[in-house]
Amino acid sequence: MRSTRPVWLAILIVLAFFFITTHHRLADVPNLVHPETTRAGKLEISEASGPQSFDSEEQNNISVYKRALPSVVNITTTAVAYDFFYGPVPQQGMGSGFIIDHEGHILTNFHVIANARDISVTLSNQKTYKAELIGQDPSHDLAVIKIVAPDIVPVVLGDSKNLVVGQKVYCIGNPFGLSGTLTTGIVSSLRSVRSLDGTPIDDAIQTDAAVNPGNSGGPMLNSKGEVIGINFQIATNGVDQSAGIGFAIPINAAKAVLNDLVTLGRVRRPAIGITNLPVSDDFADELGLPSEGLLIQRVVPDGPADRAGLRGGNKTAYLGNYRILLGGDLIVAFNGQKVSTLRDLSGMLNNHKAGETVTLTIYRGKQKMDVKVTLTEVKPTGTA
Repeated sequence: MRSTRPVWLAILIVLAFFFITTHHRLADVPNLVHPETTRAGKLEISEASGPQSFDSEEQNNISVYKRALPSVVNITTTAVAYDFFYGPVPQQGMGSGFIIDHEGHILTNFHVIANARDISVTLSNQKTYKAELIGQDPSHDLAVIKIVAPDIVPVVLGDSKNLVVGQKVYCIGNPFGLSGTLTTGIVSSLRSVRSLDGTPIDDAIQTDAAVNPGNSGGPMLNSKGEVIGINFQIATNGVDQSAGIGFAIPINAAKAVLNDLVTLGRVRRPAIGITNLPVSDDFADELGLPSEGLLIQRVVPDGPADRAGLRGGNKTAYLGNYRILLGGDLIVAFNGQKVSTLRDLSGMLNNHKAGETVTLTIYRGKQKMDVKVTLTEVKPTGTA
């Protein structure tokens, strides 16, 4: 019995030491020992007194979105590539588009559906339909596809002619597959840019609204919810995402070719049937011409200009080492709009189609006159 006393004494000493040290450590952390001392008697928060209200700008944003969303679609394509062993490898792409009529025609970019074997369209109600390719215009990055679906809602096509830098724009699409996304910005500039094959697109709409992969083919809208452009390109400086510089094809350029795309499957680009030389004010003074404009060099035999009675040059002259022809008609206006450069004429022609009649204002010598010209489909002759 006496032999166990030292053992019990040692145990008691250890227990006493443990109790004392533990007690002091917990006492230093009162929140753990007495948590009830930090609890509030009642939680008090601030809540809104009524339903959320929106300012006028927010209300218009919401209105534009609600009006346009049912017309915007998500386009998914499947193409086939081949691996190292020539085995077929399905590849999927995505983009956007918008319904333009009650027949189910959808306008989008050509690059969204290029080389696609299958095209699927998902509406805002999440219903998906197979689509058929109707027409394409690769040079201007436009395409029309079609679905058969009930109760579809077409957009309202606006006018891109009188856009102003600074006016507000709205973009709706499916960036990175995030369907039904709205971004806002302004018209940052109106400038000529080039499509994927290098064709110039005049008066393209530059915007700072966020446009990302997947937005291609979607609508750019004005504050009334009218489509003024088709989003098609971004400037990224090597990074495949928005850098605040996006571009849209002006809707007027698309409207001019929609009928051809739907009825013919291609675009009959209009032509006048001439070769011409831009004439500046200084150049006009040197040559004794009454104005700047486009000096007709040659007229294509039996072309629109020839049938309208327009005349090409008949006197050879040299501008430095450059051979030119003088004596032809000088074009100064197209349907009342001033023409100074080849870009002016190209942009005006892009807003018309083959078969339409336009009025050219010309100088023949010192005499000013108007000439009616019926446009025909462009031929691969290098003429305008």
